[in-house]
Amino acid sequence: MTEDIDDKPQPLLEHLMELRNRLMWAIGAFFIAFLVCFAFAKPLFNMLVQPFTWAVDWAGMTDRKIELIYTAPQEFFFTQIKIGMFGGVVLAFPMIAAQVYKFVAPGLYKNERSAFLPFLVASPVLFLLGAALVYFFFTPMVMWFFLAMEQTGGHGEASIVLLPKVSEYLGLIMTLIFAFGLVFQLPVVTTLLARAGLATSVGLAAKRKYAIVAAFVAAAVLTPPDPVSQIGLALPTIILYEIAIYCARLVERQRAAAKATAAADDPESSADSDPQGDA
Repeated sequence: MTEDIDDKPQPLLEHLMELRNRLMWAIGAFFIAFLVCFAFAKPLFNMLVQPFTWAVDWAGMTDRKIELIYTAPQEFFFTQIKIGMFGGVVLAFPMIAAQVYKFVAPGLYKNERSAFLPFLVASPVLFLLGAALVYFFFTPMVMWFFLAMEQTGGHGEASIVLLPKVSEYLGLIMTLIFAFGLVFQLPVVTTLLARAGLATSVGLAAKRKYAIVAAFVAAAVLTPPDPVSQIGLALPTIILYEIAIYCARLVERQRAAAKATAAADDPESSADSDPQGDA
């Protein structure tokens, strides 16, 4: 199978130069994407505030004005920088992933490249699905939960109103997007492990109860300390774990079918490899 590898022996210096070129392309793509996102930081932030608007509507506060505050002169400026960096990573990810693939692909067999490429496409798609779930459903639900804690300031009560800081609101939604995007990679990671023979569907199913506990522990670490966020992340994680088990079964069926086809095409080799046949 060595003839299937396109990589040619190269000195260490040439590998380092190749790595430098790939890094330059990746950093350049990120820098350009960062500048674009920073230039549109305010419209992007207004778009991220939209889930808060939906939460206000869910709470029946239709006459409420959406307000966020910043308590330090430089706070909103650094918030815009964070938006530019976060958006830059998202926009530049296809270029970054392509550069990583081009660097490692010459050292892979053709069947390994054909197996790796679909996961390179599936990973950002699943991340975007997790981000969409956060944006359209989970963040409005979390903000609605927090809005329910307000006090109207009736007789003998203080008026307590939710006025989120721009930096803390951005940190919350970025944390949720990162957490859900990471969890949605579970089927990809599990399928890759199954292809490499490092995981089996039987083994994953046997560890289901540990996975459930780990899902709630991870949700407690990755999300804000409220039950809505933690349960909202733990439940999709458990569902994705079941999907990962199913993906591992598909890989095992494909491997078994490939072995059966190879044995049918070359019965002599399979007979030679059978200990009973040798007897």
